[in-house]
Amino acid sequence: MKAAPGDRIIIRGHTVESSDRHGRILEVRGADGAPPYQVRFDDGHETILFPGGDFVVERGEPGEAG
Repeated sequence: MKAAPGDRIIIRGHTVESSDRHGRILEVRGADGAPPYQVRFDDGHETILFPGGDFVVERGEPGEAG
């Protein structure tokens, strides 16, 4: 999966009780849009992320980075 700064990322919960995590990609550190991604989740937490197979990237609008 390729991503760009400003795209939204959704990481699906693994169990019935766990909710999905939503965030915005701030920086793409891999080549050609590949992970790792610097992500700020909606709860304010920031991390460098190598997402597994349980994620979706939604394209952001131009100028939405950060």
